Amino acid sequence: MIEARATAKYVRTSAQKAGLVLALIRGKDVNRALATLKYTKKSVAGDVEKLLRSAIANAQQEDGFSGDVDRLYVAACYANQGPSQKRVRPAPMGRAFRVLKRTAHLTVQVAERPEKVVAVGTTAEAPKKRARKPPAAAKKSEPKKSTKKAKE
Repeated sequence: MIEARATAKYVRTSAQKAGLVLALIRGKDVNRALATLKYTKKSVAGDVEKLLRSAIANAQQEDGFSGDVDRLYVAACYANQGPSQKRVRPAPMGRAFRVLKRTAHLTVQVAERPEKVVAVGTTAEAPKKRARKPPAAAKKSEPKKSTKKAKE
């Protein structure tokens, strides 16, 4: 089974925001993942798309790759926190606020799905289903009689 990965370091986004986009493509086929990223409105989706294309190219360079890109899927993808740049923003009355400009390290790993092997010379029969019992006949209930005595 072929596995390949690609890593992008110091991407200018928070790991939490990147994780939202990565969760969209985890476990999907690469073609479907690329289509998902193309129409995702998050700005980090462009970086993830570039990273996924790099992982696909890395898989094609591996020894033993079948050559069929359609069999590749996103096996794992995650975002780790990178170093934060500390900046100072002026505030009223001589004060200052600290601004954290976060970065993230993104990793995408693709793998090849194994081929389904069917034994030669045997016909694959569908398992026989058991006959279902018809549902029990609905019991007709008579209207309940009032317990109060009628006034005469």
